Amino acid sequence: MIIQLQELFSNIKEEILINNNVIFSNELIKKSDINSLENVKVNGKIYKDSYEELILDVTVKGDMHVNDSISLDDIIYKFNIKIEENIEEILEKNQNSIDILPILWQNIVLEAPLRYTKVKDLSKYSGDGWKLLSEDEIKSNNPFYELMEKFKEE
Repeated sequence: MIIQLQELFSNIKEEILINNNVIFSNELIKKSDINSLENVKVNGKIYKDSYEELILDVTVKGDMHVNDSISLDDIIYKFNIKIEENIEEILEKNQNSIDILPILWQNIVLEAPLRYTKVKDLSKYSGDGWKLLSEDEIKSNNPFYELMEKFKEE
């Protein structure tokens, strides 16, 4: 997503508005823990601050498909990211445009959850000699829970 900055540099405009849908390449997505991205929308602006530095101020919203931490099913994780970043350092001298896609991608990847689940009933996740427990079950079924809590206090 290349943004032309000539009007900003020549002070014709005080800000450049951004209101676009974004599509990321499958090559980028394959290199992450994200299965796919849908409905990614970018709203915001690029402007000069009081020090005459370029600031990217956008909100990125969309749907991220990730694997459920427990069931490994593909589930949707909605994200909403606020990015306010000085982009002056990224620009080379006499460069009149900037590709903000790498900045957006970097922030989306950071937003990807390490663990995320929509599973409510853990009882169906068990096997021969093992089963998944909820936090409440760990506290109630563990004879060493009180001992662990006292150990944490010390």
